[in-house]
Amino acid sequence: MRAKRTRAQQTDERRLAIVAAALDAFVESGFEATKISDVAARAGVAKGTVYLHFADKEALFEAIVRDALSPVVQGIGAISTDGVASVRSLFEAFALPLMLDIVESRRGDVLRLLISEGRRFPRLAEFYHAEILTPAKAHIQRLLCKAVENGELRNPGLAEYPLLVAAPMLMSVIWAGLFQRLDPIDFEALFRTHLDTLFMPGA
Repeated sequence: MRAKRTRAQQTDERRLAIVAAALDAFVESGFEATKISDVAARAGVAKGTVYLHFADKEALFEAIVRDALSPVVQGIGAISTDGVASVRSLFEAFALPLMLDIVESRRGDVLRLLISEGRRFPRLAEFYHAEILTPAKAHIQRLLCKAVENGELRNPGLAEYPLLVAAPMLMSVIWAGLFQRLDPIDFEALFRTHLDTLFMPGA
């Protein structure tokens, strides 16, 4: 006999359903065209239920970003360089799977949504910059500074531009959304090749 769900569990499940429905609606119709009533219908809840959890569409978007991408940022932040001889090995073991997951999961939809809507809705871009991009840059830069100490980087100046490490991930997100069915790319091989261009041989 299944244990009865607690009220807190039911509330959390409703919230997750609303967030998933909002992502579907934003991807399909765009941020501006989507109405709260559209999200409620997709989630199978009343419109008022959505407002119990989220003040407006921007709050919904923020929840989508947090749920999808904050765990990735936290994962990069948790990578420890203590006692590690090779920073490249850390990228291969931890960062590369995280980037692949973004490309191959619904997290990629979140990034594509931001790319398409961020310019028209600056507050969405500002939130993403503060909540995701800034801490992610800091975590990657910490790893690159350690790689500089180890003499692993072909160009130590890379530590000043940590976003270059994630450039193939962003390109892959765009490619996966537009061209993958026409011209398939092995994204893991792409990322590993990129690491070859960043790190000294044998690093």
